[in-house]
Amino acid sequence: MKAHRHIIQPEKIRNVAIIAHVDHGKTTLVDAMIKQSGLFRENQHVEECFMDNNDLERERGITILSKNLSLEYMGYRINLVDTPGHVDFGGEVERVLQMANGCLLLVDSFEGPMPQTRFVLKKALAAGLRPVVVINKIDRPDARVEAVEDEILDLFIDVGVEESMLNYPVLYASGRAGYAVRKMEDPRTDIIPLLEEILKQVPAPTGDLEGPGKMLITSLDYNDYVGRIGIGRIIGGVITGKSEVFRVHPGEVAEKNKILRLYSYRGIQRVEVEEAGAGDIVAICGIDNISIGDTICTELCDPEEVLSVDQPVISMSFAANTSPFSGRSGKFLTSRQIRARLDRELETNVAMRVEEVTEQRDMFLVSGRGELHLGILIETMRREGYELQVSKPTAIFKRDDSGQLLEPIEELAIDIPDSYMGIVMEVLGPRRAMLESSKRLLDNYLRLIFSVPARGLLGFRSMFLTMTNGTGIMNQCFRGYEAHRGDIPESRNGVMVATDPGIATAYAIKNLSERGTLFYGPGEEIYEGLVVGERPLASDLKVNIVKKRHVTNHRSATSEELEKLAAPRRMTLDQALEYVADDEWVEVTPAAIRLRKKGEAKVGKKA
Repeated sequence: MKAHRHIIQPEKIRNVAIIAHVDHGKTTLVDAMIKQSGLFRENQHVEECFMDNNDLERERGITILSKNLSLEYMGYRINLVDTPGHVDFGGEVERVLQMANGCLLLVDSFEGPMPQTRFVLKKALAAGLRPVVVINKIDRPDARVEAVEDEILDLFIDVGVEESMLNYPVLYASGRAGYAVRKMEDPRTDIIPLLEEILKQVPAPTGDLEGPGKMLITSLDYNDYVGRIGIGRIIGGVITGKSEVFRVHPGEVAEKNKILRLYSYRGIQRVEVEEAGAGDIVAICGIDNISIGDTICTELCDPEEVLSVDQPVISMSFAANTSPFSGRSGKFLTSRQIRARLDRELETNVAMRVEEVTEQRDMFLVSGRGELHLGILIETMRREGYELQVSKPTAIFKRDDSGQLLEPIEELAIDIPDSYMGIVMEVLGPRRAMLESSKRLLDNYLRLIFSVPARGLLGFRSMFLTMTNGTGIMNQCFRGYEAHRGDIPESRNGVMVATDPGIATAYAIKNLSERGTLFYGPGEEIYEGLVVGERPLASDLKVNIVKKRHVTNHRSATSEELEKLAAPRRMTLDQALEYVADDEWVEVTPAAIRLRKKGEAKVGKKA
């Protein structure tokens, strides 16, 4: 397809980031904006939540990677950047905010501002973005719009915003129903008031079309055919496809390169263009070693300041799968293949670190922003056909200039029925949590805000859902490094560990079920060292889950009765990462998630 010209005056461009807490309806609202902007024909089918085009994003209902799209309205080009709402992907948030001049702050009409709302808003305001507040889901039967509006004001004051920024516009919307209004009593017909408010409130990008072309790379993508793709906003001048440019980076020697292709956004698609001008968001390919923070310029220039990204706070060991079942379902099995895949992840995942473990050649220490950040990577690799084993996540400690030990502290917000407050406090106390505030919500719910060491929250989510019978909601946000708060006692129960390989039998499972909860059912293959169940006691127990009934000439009067066995407890990857102990591996393959003891781990007596 022939490339075409794409120049538009900077004053006719609006670059807007959409920022919100998880599940406040961000992607659904974007869908409505696109459909009503005239981007699609009236009879054209539009897939719901098409911005979440990653399988894991659809399944979990969250946005992991930022995405760009462009829509035309009243002669203006509105470039929308859909950013992650989860704190574990904060590295992605910080970078894409650099491409925008304004933001839509989206808040649920019932939940109100949440910890991650605070996290993203603080970064947006620090980047100088002009906010437009949208209270979404106002058609919820439990909506509390006035109270949420007050909470948003408190949030702005709390994050230390200048007084001039408190005069922000507020719109009321329903992304699912496809409307936005300036006042609650206005007719609820379409999303147009929101598009008009963007044109009115969000400043046009700075820079003009004269002078040398210059752009800052703030995000990366990768394509098997063209390699690395650099994405960013043109700061000034015009960038032309198939032209020679300089790649400059602080502390590095400038390199001369050639842009092979220049892309802009039309709707949700990248379209090849001949040229693009100041203020527009574009993608370029052809520069092999392009990286985040690079300045691309048509004439040699000084590099732009490189954005600092929040550092990792959680680390895990990755290694090739060495269990007896290794190689049964995966395509990529070796440590070399795993290392190559991790290196490829580093191409675009700037908040992640990979180091080789010096004492073990084929093991890698992978660090990220949280359990979800690393869990998404592991799940992605599993679906791509990799087999690996990973260790229990651990917090990354630091020391300050005086030698004091510091640890990462999270802000934890939980909403629970007030009847569960006692048990939640009882569990969080030994985890070194400190209660900072409490607030009564509707329907006898409480919102409790804690500061907790990151290590104190490892394995807490599953326990929290169990002890609140699934009625509790928890969210966490990285706050910073503070003084180490002391030891945290081990809270997990002991496990049953298989002593013999073979096929699990109903006879053995029936006997062992009196000792605890089993993870496997009859007919499943077992190997030595496999964690096959959980005990109600603290110590581990060696068991024979493949033991068969002793054959005799006597028949029991009840031998032909159908033995009813409890269904085995199955763990998802996320649950396994929360559950695993220091002396265990999580074995991850395309077909199964297993827990097993490391090497010749010492366990208790044999049953």
